[in-house]
Amino acid sequence: MKIVTLFFPKASIGTYLVAMAVAIALPIFAFVALLLLQLEDNQRSTLKRETAQDALALSRIIDRQLQDMATTLRLLSSSPELENGNLASFHERTETALRDNTLFVIAVDRTGQQLLNTRRAFGTPLGKTANMTAFEAVMASGRIEASDVFRGRTSGEWVYNVTLPRKNDPVAALIITQDAKDLGKLVTTEGLAPGWSAAIIDESGHVVAATGPANLEPGTPFDPRILPALTVSRGVFQDETILPHMLLGYAQIPGWSWKTVIWGPIAQASILSTWRFLIIGGVALVLVAVLGAYAVARQVRTTIRDIAEMANRMGEGHIVSPVETSVIEANQVAIALSNASFDRSQTEDRLRFVMHELVHRTKNLLTLAQAMMRQLAKQSDSVESFRAAVADRLEGLVRSIELLTSEQWGGVSLRRVVDIHLQAFPQSREQIDISGEDFVLKPDAVQNLGLALHELATNSVKYGALSVPQGRVRFEWRDVSEEDKPDALLRFTWEERGGPPVTEPSRSGFGTTVIKAHAASAFRGTVEIDFRPEGLLWVLTAQRATLVRD
Repeated sequence: MKIVTLFFPKASIGTYLVAMAVAIALPIFAFVALLLLQLEDNQRSTLKRETAQDALALSRIIDRQLQDMATTLRLLSSSPELENGNLASFHERTETALRDNTLFVIAVDRTGQQLLNTRRAFGTPLGKTANMTAFEAVMASGRIEASDVFRGRTSGEWVYNVTLPRKNDPVAALIITQDAKDLGKLVTTEGLAPGWSAAIIDESGHVVAATGPANLEPGTPFDPRILPALTVSRGVFQDETILPHMLLGYAQIPGWSWKTVIWGPIAQASILSTWRFLIIGGVALVLVAVLGAYAVARQVRTTIRDIAEMANRMGEGHIVSPVETSVIEANQVAIALSNASFDRSQTEDRLRFVMHELVHRTKNLLTLAQAMMRQLAKQSDSVESFRAAVADRLEGLVRSIELLTSEQWGGVSLRRVVDIHLQAFPQSREQIDISGEDFVLKPDAVQNLGLALHELATNSVKYGALSVPQGRVRFEWRDVSEEDKPDALLRFTWEERGGPPVTEPSRSGFGTTVIKAHAASAFRGTVEIDFRPEGLLWVLTAQRATLVRD
């Protein structure tokens, strides 16, 4: 209680409404801030993913170019001119085929001496290939490789080679060379955000080709602080010290020693603008919420006082008229209080009636239970048999009372009464055939007919048709009224077949009294019982008025 008082001290409704407004506004403000943080994190994650994908897309473009060059080398390597050693024809044919491209072919022997170069006329004196390191690495590995970028002796430009080793002589290797600036035409920043750059990095960490604001020239060493971190096949690199407010994505060109990289600034302006808007808007929201809560509090306080005055007058026993306020719900409360003041006297009368009815029904039930126990006491030969008989009959009576209570003593359908009492014998339920048009029984009829049904079923399970699997019971009811008789009659039939042979008992017990005398008396009718050898036949002819609820 002290903790509740600590958090909720006595205060006016205005104070609580203002506190509620603040309590609502602040979590909303905090939640929006959390969403912005999440949004910023998602934007960064999306940017990283897209950056890595853009680097991969660029690597695929360069890989396609290198693969095309490798394919060209393989085709040229198997040309007849080269196989026959006719280098002049090979030079002429190759130079003609590649005239429209920016590619040039070089043939070298095992020492690296150029035998022909399509950049020069055939027969022009040539020296060794300029990049002997790359040539020797290819000859050692025996596979096609792309060299690092280097300054070509013949062209004087930054170039790169793709070399195919051969086992034939005199041509030990074929080389396709291309100027780095021509490869740079494939490197584009189209589709990237403003301020982003892209580049191809060779195995030694030099720029092969680049584009974008970074303006890196071929042969320029790429930042050595970054290269050691680019170890996996693709990914992103971010370091505020090396690349402040920037992001770099990279991808290894599959099958080659080169990498592609793209990098650029991370957009911050939109996020900062959103944060400023959030802070200003949040403060304004709290102020508006407080002012609105104060205005509402004044109106609600007046309304509550009017309703409290009505309640005080009603408590003094007056019939009150509803007050008119500006709050719809308060008006509904005022109308409800007014109606309650009118209904109070009627409720008191209803309570007196209910108490009288409860006393009446309780007396009837006690009288019935008392009579039942007297009868059973006369016929029982031991306390245990008396207890079992009483418990069994009370169980049937309780089922009827529970059923009536669930319907507020307003009557129950006949079919439901039958089902409820036969539920006590679930193992025999499928042996009973029930038929008849359903109707609603009066409360007294529910009890009396329930006692008779319970007694019939109990007797059948112990001694009759329901005591054996092949036994069958037919329970039906139908209207048997005659036109010349003013009272409508209903006939109930309980017929057993297929059970053990039946003999009439030597004396009448409590069960016989219930299904015969009590049933006939309760329904102002007649009961016929025939102990036929093939099974018991019980017929109740009763006045409809004693059974059917109006």
